[in-house]
Amino acid sequence: EAVSLSYLHDMKDMNIRFSKTLLLTTLAVAALTTLPARAEDAKEPLALQLPAPTLKGTPEDLPTGPNIETYSDKAPPAFLVPKGVKNVAAGKTATTSVKPFTGELDQLTYGKKEAFDYDSVEMKKGTQWVQVDLGATYTIYAVAMWHDHRYIQVMKDVIVQISDDPEFKTGVTTVYNNDTDNSSGLGVGTDREYFETKFGRIVDGKAAKGRYVRGYTKGGSLSALNCWQEIEVYALPAK
Repeated sequence: EAVSLSYLHDMKDMNIRFSKTLLLTTLAVAALTTLPARAEDAKEPLALQLPAPTLKGTPEDLPTGPNIETYSDKAPPAFLVPKGVKNVAAGKTATTSVKPFTGELDQLTYGKKEAFDYDSVEMKKGTQWVQVDLGATYTIYAVAMWHDHRYIQVMKDVIVQISDDPEFKTGVTTVYNNDTDNSSGLGVGTDREYFETKFGRIVDGKAAKGRYVRGYTKGGSLSALNCWQEIEVYALPAK
């Protein structure tokens, strides 16, 4: 009988300890599932400072095709980014593949992208690029760009790449490419062409890490010339 009572006492004590352990484990799991594991997991809509729409109107003969998005003057769906991201391209040094014949390089990152001639940087025809040196390596979550929304048109061979190599010869990550026939020689793209509007285009940075962001174009549906108005890079310092 003494042995039985001791056994029962031990079993009761074990059950109490097990219950306490189970309770603590449940509380810990609940805490982990209700709080973000990292700051990057807390998302919010990317807020852009948008320019006014063009006053030139919508052409009647807009280009169409299987690789062209349907034209819309409505705002696109919200694009979510981690809280705290900033436009790390603002005021940073920009370079181009050829010298622009209108506009200055600092206009590419100085925050003005209205549908005016003096807010545009134009370059000769062919595949050309603009590049921004962010000054340090960042984790990039979004690239926002405005090419030429003075007119409702489609820009061709829009390609966005990220790298730590200023020559873009190594460690290159392509985050957008709508060159479906590889006419620019940077690989076959699977993204769709889109119409230039005041909303610009937000490209998913895919959390790629890099110091340099390069954007290509090869003219547009209204002109063989290449034009840019602004490029913005939303990122957090790389860890």
